Amino acid sequence: MARRSTLNRTLKFMFVLFGIWPGMSCVVVCRIFWVVTLAFVEYCHYHYFLTHIYTAELLDLMDCLCSFLAHAKVLIKFILFWLNQQNFVEILSMMSDDWDDCAKNDIELRETECKAKISDRIMNSIVMLHTITIIAYCTGVVIDDVDVTDRTTELPYVNKLDIPFNVNTQLMYRTILIVEYLYMIMCCWAAGVTNVLLLSLTLHAAGQMEILRNWFTQLIPLANEDKYKSIDVTLNQIVRKHQKIIDFSESIENLYTQIALLQFGSNLILICSLGFLVVTAIGSPNATEQITRSLLFYAITNIEAFIFCYAGEYLSNKSKLIGVAAYNTAWYDLELRESKVLLFVILRSQRQLTLTAGKMMDLSLESFASIMNASGSYLSVLLAMQ
Repeated sequence: MARRSTLNRTLKFMFVLFGIWPGMSCVVVCRIFWVVTLAFVEYCHYHYFLTHIYTAELLDLMDCLCSFLAHAKVLIKFILFWLNQQNFVEILSMMSDDWDDCAKNDIELRETECKAKISDRIMNSIVMLHTITIIAYCTGVVIDDVDVTDRTTELPYVNKLDIPFNVNTQLMYRTILIVEYLYMIMCCWAAGVTNVLLLSLTLHAAGQMEILRNWFTQLIPLANEDKYKSIDVTLNQIVRKHQKIIDFSESIENLYTQIALLQFGSNLILICSLGFLVVTAIGSPNATEQITRSLLFYAITNIEAFIFCYAGEYLSNKSKLIGVAAYNTAWYDLELRESKVLLFVILRSQRQLTLTAGKMMDLSLESFASIMNASGSYLSVLLAMQ
């Protein structure tokens, strides 16, 4: 059976689970579940921080802060997706129309399927990486032999939490650890797939731009077959296709601009804090465990920032090539009114399609470099304060 969507089944299943995918009967139940559970986990983090702010080591407080920010980021992402549900529906509708149009031409269909397969590989890689990260982060605590009856020490949990009820039995303690373990995997998946969706949408837009560029190469050869009819029809298709790509890119921007701003702000703090945890853990008695727990999360946080910035850079560069393709056609063989249409396409493509963080800053590799630079500066300050 031929493929009919850029988004694979894994992503759709997870979006149903997170209450994001439109038209599902269980969407209200899923949203209530995530709001209640994430709010409860955030309360436990907050309570731990308040009760241990003067007694715990700085390393533990920074670990608590990182967990608090990571869960808060997931909750805010969910809320932003829920609030922009109509925009997401429009994006899915436009993607479906593109697939229907591409089904009429084998070359265009292959181009769209190629971008979808790349999206699948990225999706599977991100899910595997996030799963491995959680396994490395949680396994040491889960398999550790802890005496629940010993009241002289606090019970260790996967995250730095203060559970608001007494844990009296070994069974209850193990159950909490397993639930926390599974819950962290789901939250990590949520953070990963919402980021991969941006890359999938960007790849789909890039595939449509490649199709449009191919139409420019066919413009003049068609003129030799049926000079007036072929050129008029092709130019009309080019203008309509270009406008659809612009509308699709603007819909992506509207869906992700606030999420990107959240991602930039939180990742700046997380990269700095996780780097601090890794550096300060060196030489400590449990250095191997602490570095393993923090290093993979540090890598994932950097990858998240890179995905957003790379998507913006990729979309911008691809949009510029449309104008180049229009200019490289034999426009000098066209009539004046026909070449004017190409001129408008070139002028519009010079206004590059971009993704922004809160409409304030363009997402690009230069922006990613500035994040890493600022994080390194803040890390130096933290190390000096230690």
